[in-house]
Amino acid sequence: PTLSTSTSSFEALDPHDPNLSRLATTMFQKTADYLYGELTATQEDYRLLEAMNRATITKYSDMKQIAGNVARTMVELNEKYKSLQPYLDQIDQIEDSVTKLEQAAYKLDAYSKRLEAKFKHLEKR
Repeated sequence: PTLSTSTSSFEALDPHDPNLSRLATTMFQKTADYLYGELTATQEDYRLLEAMNRATITKYSDMKQIAGNVARTMVELNEKYKSLQPYLDQIDQIEDSVTKLEQAAYKLDAYSKRLEAKFKHLEKR
């Protein structure tokens, strides 16, 4: 037998252990399955993120529409309030007038009671 100068213990023409070959095939298959599972899990993670991004886009679009509607409604309400402002000012003026009239009525009532009391006092004499 001649000594091989190769550092490999496996030569193409040398017979090899079938058990070792079967184990190597199993190892490579299981490694391939593992890598496939890892890549599939990563792919599913990206699909989930994509779905979440789509849902977020939809939600923010809805919120943008609602905010726009609220802004338009606020503008309309402010315009209505401005158009009602003269009437509100008139109501405030009427309220002030009624308050003054009420005070005058109380003073007049008090004065009339004093007059009546004086009249009754003079009538008794």
